[in-house]
Amino acid sequence: MLTIRHRTSYHYRLPVQLGPHRLMLRPREGHDVALVSFQLHITPEASVSWARDVAGNAVATAVFSATTESLVIESQTVLNVGAVAWPVFDIAASAIHYPFRYSDSDWTDLGGLTVMQYSDAAGRLRNWAQAFVDGNPTDTLALLKDLSTGVSGWIAYQSRDDEGTQSPVETLDRGWGSCRDFAMLFVEAARSLGFGARIVSGYLDNRAENLIGQAGAGSTHAWAEVYLPGAGWITFDPTNRSVGGFNLVPVAVGRDIGQIMPVSGSYAGPTNMLESMTVDVDLS
Repeated sequence: MLTIRHRTSYHYRLPVQLGPHRLMLRPREGHDVALVSFQLHITPEASVSWARDVAGNAVATAVFSATTESLVIESQTVLNVGAVAWPVFDIAASAIHYPFRYSDSDWTDLGGLTVMQYSDAAGRLRNWAQAFVDGNPTDTLALLKDLSTGVSGWIAYQSRDDEGTQSPVETLDRGWGSCRDFAMLFVEAARSLGFGARIVSGYLDNRAENLIGQAGAGSTHAWAEVYLPGAGWITFDPTNRSVGGFNLVPVAVGRDIGQIMPVSGSYAGPTNMLESMTVDVDLS
């Protein structure tokens, strides 16, 4: 049993009128993640509606009526988690070796998840990714593992408090990035090789305090998934060089990191009215 408490707090210099806020805080259920309970508390009071987006993520929209000098969004989730540390993937015979061809049906459904989202006009990222292809043909899963390990071998981890994500080429050139930069680099590199890939946001269970990309026992985190016929979506966390969902709790998946931010919204007023913003995540 795992309990996750997630608190996001905003403080403003003067009362502001909050616009609608989009919240992606409810974990995605699956064969290895079972949701026991989920509670959402928002101060000031808000009208909350729920929907599923195009990727099947649970999205809450909070609408506010009164002005306020602060906003606090708290969620508490209780889960049963059962992902194994060393999973075995039943990859279809047609995809065991790379390069392979997705079926027409899979290719249609993967759609934009196979298309690079960031400019690579000079082929910098494509050439970097191609260097991990060890022969033709080569073992597909070994290639993806090498690519994931290569991200953390090439890039130094550095947390960033500012919003947004570096482009993959910027990450390669700078040689450092946060977990979301690691994940986006891996996803785009995989796409450049012809794979269907998506970005994942959620939580890193670091109660053992031996993983990268966390503050204390837990934190929000970003990683990636690649689709392989037979096995389905396979999890890769390039920040920690891990494969499979052990220590990870997915909340949202998407084509780009901007689609799956835990909290996003606006307020009416001067741009400098936000005095502070803090995020606290506790796992027990």
